[in-house]
Amino acid sequence: MFVLDSRLEHDTLNLGDFPLCRLLLMNDANYPWFILVPRREEISELFQLDPADQQALWREATALAETLKDIFGADKMNVATLGNMVSQLHMHVIARRRDDAAWPAPVWGHQPASRYSETQVQAIKQKLKLVLTDNFRFVE
Repeated sequence: MFVLDSRLEHDTLNLGDFPLCRLLLMNDANYPWFILVPRREEISELFQLDPADQQALWREATALAETLKDIFGADKMNVATLGNMVSQLHMHVIARRRDDAAWPAPVWGHQPASRYSETQVQAIKQKLKLVLTDNFRFVE
């Protein structure tokens, strides 16, 4: 049974599910920072996914990155799997702008997280609901 890592659960907001991945929003309003987590047990590396799941992860990550680039007017999309702090396989998809707080450095540890307000979260969900219509189920 899929269980989200407790650190991801603590640091993020659950937006919903693609066919393979749970979509999370990092609770840091400094950056449009999203995380995809394949809903598979005990997977820490991309190569541990079967070929069909690997392809599904790339399709979902690509679709999300394209969507976020447009919605947030990103200058650059950062897409990465690191897993040094959280071993559960997860992919960061971060919309970066030249005027964001960490540009051009990585966002990790650059400054303290600024929690989203409920109004901000709802605004992001509304933007996503306009474009994530196929194969995505929002959590309410």
